[in-house]
Amino acid sequence: MDTIVVLEGDQTGQELLEEALRLLDPDVIGIELSLPRFDLSLASRRATSNRIVYEAARAIREHGYGLKAATITPEGADDVGSPNRILREEIGGKVIVRTGRRIPGVVPLGGVHAPISVVRMAVGDAYGAKEWREGEGDEEVAYRTERIERRVCHAVAEFAFRQAERMEAKVFGGPKYTVSPLYEGMLKEEMDAAAERHPDVPYEPQLIDATFALLISSSGAPLVIPALNRDGDILSDLVLPLFGSIAGSESLLVAFGDDFQPSALLAEAAHGTAPALEGKDVANPMAMILAAAALLSHAPEPACQAAGRAIREACLEAVAEGHRTADLGGHLGTHAFTDEVIRRTRTKLEVWATL
Repeated sequence: MDTIVVLEGDQTGQELLEEALRLLDPDVIGIELSLPRFDLSLASRRATSNRIVYEAARAIREHGYGLKAATITPEGADDVGSPNRILREEIGGKVIVRTGRRIPGVVPLGGVHAPISVVRMAVGDAYGAKEWREGEGDEEVAYRTERIERRVCHAVAEFAFRQAERMEAKVFGGPKYTVSPLYEGMLKEEMDAAAERHPDVPYEPQLIDATFALLISSSGAPLVIPALNRDGDILSDLVLPLFGSIAGSESLLVAFGDDFQPSALLAEAAHGTAPALEGKDVANPMAMILAAAALLSHAPEPACQAAGRAIREACLEAVAEGHRTADLGGHLGTHAFTDEVIRRTRTKLEVWATL
């Protein structure tokens, strides 16, 4: 990894991006990175009629890594729309990975203690389906034509097992393949095939409804849950708040090459632009910092992986020892919390270098 494409955003999202970028300074992680910037603020997207979004996507395709701030999606049908949709389509993103993890001092719900990653389709299924209605009154009928692709199912399943290897986790859950053996069963078939390719990864397939029911009564072991697009969207909205706060959660959009190895990764926080917190130095930068750490952790170079691990551990250890922003019951501002994470990251990497 020598380049991370930086996608600037709106309001507090941009402020938190700037904090995360402080962790990527060579004086902190010992790695020289090029950080080309693209302004994806609403004003810039409107001024360029979204041209800037397409330029950013091309850069991510070229360099393989992107870090994105939260952005505003306007509601008007004749406005610029969602930059995330354009980015997803332009870089060929097939999988969205959202990881929830325990934040020290924040009480989780049920038996949830270890990290949980939801690996879902980024395309197809219920989203983008063709819809129409026929008839009138009580006789009116609504139809929808959904589709999923074998290649996307393969990508979801393969990435889920590779993620489980990294997390020392169990692959858990799955689609409703008993009711829909042809449509939803396609993902189950690819999960079973991936299990054969990764025999050392624990594998416990469950129907999607059982997955929801068992989440809060699990043993607390790390889990990776492969899912269809809409199932995964709903699961993410359940899983992340189970940890008591989404401040420890990042989101990855993954594109794949012919060998199903990631060809591009775009990381961001799981939260929005938080306009009420803008300019007050009170927002929690954890999720954006963890997004940057996730990019480094997925790079092939050991130095990048070590830096990603150091940032992640420094972030969580800082909170564990009482260095917290107001949302977690602390008194540190945004900048001061990042200062503490930087200090701890430097120390970790210096100690590891001597071992």
